[in-house]
Amino acid sequence: MAATNIGKTKRSTDDLINDAVNRQQSWLEKRRAFTRRFLQKFNVFTNKEEPKQKSVKFKESKNKTIVRAYWFPILCALLVILIAVFIMLFKINAPVKVISPSVPEPIIRPVKNTENHTTPSFDMVRIEKSGNIMIAGRNVRESNISIVINKKIVATEHTNKDGEFVYAPTDVLKPGNYVISLVDADKNIKSADSVFVYISERGYKNSISLLMTKNGSKIMQSPELLDGDLVVSKIDYLDTGRMVVTGRALPKLRVSLSLNDKYIGFARVSNYKNFGLGADIGKLESGKEYKLNIRLHDGEGTTIANVEHNFVMPEMTGDDNTFYTVRRGDCLWIIARNFLRRGILFTMIAERNNIANPDLIFPEQLLQIPTQN
Repeated sequence: MAATNIGKTKRSTDDLINDAVNRQQSWLEKRRAFTRRFLQKFNVFTNKEEPKQKSVKFKESKNKTIVRAYWFPILCALLVILIAVFIMLFKINAPVKVISPSVPEPIIRPVKNTENHTTPSFDMVRIEKSGNIMIAGRNVRESNISIVINKKIVATEHTNKDGEFVYAPTDVLKPGNYVISLVDADKNIKSADSVFVYISERGYKNSISLLMTKNGSKIMQSPELLDGDLVVSKIDYLDTGRMVVTGRALPKLRVSLSLNDKYIGFARVSNYKNFGLGADIGKLESGKEYKLNIRLHDGEGTTIANVEHNFVMPEMTGDDNTFYTVRRGDCLWIIARNFLRRGILFTMIAERNNIANPDLIFPEQLLQIPTQN
């Protein structure tokens, strides 16, 4: 009795297995139906029973879907292909341009000289109150340098570690003109410049020293001008309309002349303090007053003295006898240039005065100047 009741209430193992298989097949069927509906919705899958027309439409739709999804990479690939073709067709034979960087010009720097100076030079030449002269200059350091006065070596000094030297003789130089230069005693190199010194009889205040260079002169010691340092000794006016002014001034300086404030020329003062200037000024009226200015200039052109000479033009006599007294340092060439406009006409003066040797004239010699041919 008991066994019969148990068999009726408990399910057999086969029933359990059948139920599980049925449930699994039901789940798989539902999954297949869901997948089929999903694929049909996106036109990816069609049933074999669908007509052939739908298959064609599916292929066209598939191609359109692929194009929509990959249009940008396809476009980029096409552009790359076009650029490559352009380069191959148009750039392959183009000349190659080599751009080199801009290189500045090389800067040539001179080798620095370890020496102070290669040639002797002057720093100072001064006449002291006592009348002694003091010379300072430079040369190669630790070298011997000779001081030459009027072409004679008077001393040899030794430069210090900076190339400097000072020379101050104990003997007083007599009044007069002196030309000073320097010579490197070790290498026999002469200074490019020289110094002209004028020692006045009136003392050191009236003396002067000038540095003489190839570009002109420069005052190293200026004088105090006194009466008589700038003097007009004679004015000649020729019937040719030419005026000749002679006078005296401090040596090696320059004088300029102006007539009625009109500049007419300049002249250099000789080593012997004489100057002469001839200039064409035109016709001067007899009885009329004229003003002649003579200015003395230093090496830089500054006026350091001025003489004003007023005169009344006398009446011309018509006599062609013009006389000139020779001064120290004169020559017939300069005299002819002042009076006759051209130095080459010195032969006319020599012939008029019976001078056999035109290179030989003497101070205080009186010369007749032919003013008419």
